[in-house]
Amino acid sequence: MAKDREFLNRRLHSLLGVIPVGVFLLNHLVVNNFATRGAESFNAAVNFMGNLPFLFLLELIVIFLPLVYHAVYGLYIAYTAKNNVSRFGFFRNWMFLLQRYTGVITLIFIVWHVWETRVAALFGQHVDFNMMATIFSNPAMMVFYIVGVISASFHLANGIWSFLVSWGITITPRSQQISSYVTMALFVVLSIGFVRIIFAFMDPQLANM
Repeated sequence: MAKDREFLNRRLHSLLGVIPVGVFLLNHLVVNNFATRGAESFNAAVNFMGNLPFLFLLELIVIFLPLVYHAVYGLYIAYTAKNNVSRFGFFRNWMFLLQRYTGVITLIFIVWHVWETRVAALFGQHVDFNMMATIFSNPAMMVFYIVGVISASFHLANGIWSFLVSWGITITPRSQQISSYVTMALFVVLSIGFVRIIFAFMDPQLANM
């Protein structure tokens, strides 16, 4: 019974990491990418998202509750996992270890980012281009955000690989190898995209280099 419950929990954890949490991350990339077009475009995109009907319920049900479950159970997995990188230096063992580390880093990053933006907005802080530019004017925060978005990109990309295996989509070694290439390419694309956005808040010309 306990094994069946753990199996279902891991399946749900894997699913929620891709849908809807992964979809939200991609949506975040698309919306914030307007920063590369200048302050006016970014502010318009943020205002559009902020004025969606039933926004609070959508964020609560579609984003925050699934994210909390994924994060809490992910911490449990990270705490109980037996990493064997020191004994077996295989690629997938390293990916397993990095998945746990980036999960913790990503959780810290998301909590801070939500506090700095969504919670601040509830207390009257206007979230716009200038606000983000002010945040990134601090070199320490710029580094923190770069590490955070790269960790989140890896965690999502490698999590998709695990999702495909867990749900029986990639069964053969060949299909798993191909999905490794695809998901690592996704990691690179996402990382570049998010870092370009950070540079856009600092200087739009940097994002277009």
